[in-house]
Amino acid sequence: MDIHHLRVFASVFKHRSFSKASEELHLTQPTVSDHIKALEEELNCRLFDRLSRKIIPTREAGVLIGRASEIIEKVEGIQALLGELRKELAGHLIIGASTIPATYILPGLTASYRKKYPGVFFEIVVSDSRGIIDKVAGHDLLVGVAGAKLDNGQVHYSPFLDDELIAIAAPSFTRSRSLALREVASLPMVMREQGSGTRREFEKILLKEGIDPQRLNIVGMFGSTDAVKQAVKEGMGVSVISRRAVRDEFACSLLREIRIKDADMKRHFFIVTHRKRTLPHLYKGFLEYLFSNAG
Repeated sequence: MDIHHLRVFASVFKHRSFSKASEELHLTQPTVSDHIKALEEELNCRLFDRLSRKIIPTREAGVLIGRASEIIEKVEGIQALLGELRKELAGHLIIGASTIPATYILPGLTASYRKKYPGVFFEIVVSDSRGIIDKVAGHDLLVGVAGAKLDNGQVHYSPFLDDELIAIAAPSFTRSRSLALREVASLPMVMREQGSGTRREFEKILLKEGIDPQRLNIVGMFGSTDAVKQAVKEGMGVSVISRRAVRDEFACSLLREIRIKDADMKRHFFIVTHRKRTLPHLYKGFLEYLFSNAG
């Protein structure tokens, strides 16, 4: 049974008039008549007696109006309930993130978001950029934040935040504080693993400047940014890392920056979603917040 037929019936019953019902419902009078006729045919009974200019409900209409009103109220109640759910964001949000976003970006944003929506519980799944992108492509995650774009036709990348890669060294590093990229690349290097977005972006910069990443003097490879920083502090070598990751170390003079004077070391972080997945409202709300607070 069509809910629209019931709404038209209830309006005609209330007003005892096809014309007044058409005004209330913003329908033409013939359309109102067609709805009533269709309902009468479906129920196999007459609902209104048309006497000159008067509309008189039949006994069947008197029985139907109570049930019809209940159905209309329940449908409108469902719509109101879903509307409230859309306003009141609450639930379990699982976000995948590569190391830098997971450690230095998302904690502050998730904390401020929960002040607005305390019913939201966050779970951050941490992996390197390749791992996060693969999890989104494989439907293990709905949303990821990554520091690199990989060739994967199943996912969509939305630019999120800008970042800057910088070269770092121990405070005891004796070379100049400003070097050419080729000079930095000739030094002993401490690197992240192959799936790291930071490493991938650094290698892209090297290739752009005509430097073969395969010729780097890599003396250590670590699976986390913190491990890389610790190895550099101990004097193992220099590294290239996100500026966001070394603010505390710079403030405490635990590391120093080697300024690269001849290369653009900018990169982007991306929100990663599956091209064929529709995000639940809870996720859409958080992504809107991320983009509006990206600065």
